[in-house]
Amino acid sequence: MSRIKTKVALNLTKRQLICFGSAGAVGIPFYIFTKDFLGTQASSLMMVAIMLPFFFLAMYEKHGFPAEKILYLMVRQKFLVPGIRPYRSENLYRKLEEQEKIRKEVQQLEEKAGSRRRKRTARK
Repeated sequence: MSRIKTKVALNLTKRQLICFGSAGAVGIPFYIFTKDFLGTQASSLMMVAIMLPFFFLAMYEKHGFPAEKILYLMVRQKFLVPGIRPYRSENLYRKLEEQEKIRKEVQQLEEKAGSRRRKRTARK
């Protein structure tokens, strides 16, 4: 039910009318002014090429998003938002290994200190 769009004129939505109108406003004057210089065939092909983006904006819709919204999301994803943010988990095993290493190092230092004390007391 939500996918039904209100039609304004000629069974077209307001969005389609605006895009088709702007395509005509850009394409037709382009054809009129360039047909003498380029010839009718080249001028008409260029007119169609100029009008295609407007038709694309009017007609394309995917998952309820219009074309410019999809293009904006693509630009935001590629350029505006920082790159890949890798997930880094907390490695508990590594922390336990580090704690064990520190404990052994402390134990070795205590043993060294204890043996030095014993040597000092033996000398006296």
